[in-house]
Amino acid sequence: DRDTDKKRIEELLEENMVLEIAQKQSMNESAHLGWELEQLSKSTDLADSEKSFVFELNECASSRILKLEKDNQSLQNTIQELRDASLTSRESSLKFVELEKENQQLSKKIEKLQNQIEKEKQSNQDLETLSEELIKDKEQLQVVMETQKADTDRQIKDLKQENDHL
Repeated sequence: DRDTDKKRIEELLEENMVLEIAQKQSMNESAHLGWELEQLSKSTDLADSEKSFVFELNECASSRILKLEKDNQSLQNTIQELRDASLTSRESSLKFVELEKENQQLSKKIEKLQNQIEKEKQSNQDLETLSEELIKDKEQLQVVMETQKADTDRQIKDLKQENDHL
C-alpha cells in the first residue's frame, strides 16, 4: 500500500509539474498577446480615448496575470511542502490520507487556475477583436470625413460659381 501510495504521490506531483509548465506557457502567451495588442495600438493613430481604453484593458489583463503568477508560486510552495511531508509520512497512513486530500484540493486549485488562464486568453482575444473593430471604425470615419469634405468643397465651388454668375 505504501509503495502504491508513494507512486500515486509521484504521479500527482509529475502531473502538477506538467500543469505548472502549461500554466507558464499560457501566461507567456497572454503576455505576448498583450504585447502584440500594445504594439498594435502604438502603430495606429487611435484617438486618445481609444488608447487609454486599450491601455486600461492591458493593465487589467496584466494584473490578472500577476495574480495568477502569485497563485502559481503559492501552489509550487505547497507542492514542495507536500513532497517534504510525503517523505516523513511513511510511518503513518493517516498522514497519507491528509496528503491525498490536500493534493485533491491542489488539483482543484490548478483546475481553477487553468480556467482563469483560459478566461484570460479569451479576454485577450476579445481585446484584440475590439482593437481591430476600433481600427476599422476609424478607417470608415476617415472615409466618411473625406467624402464630406469633397462634397463641401464641391458645394463651395458651385456656390462661388453661382455667386460670380449673379
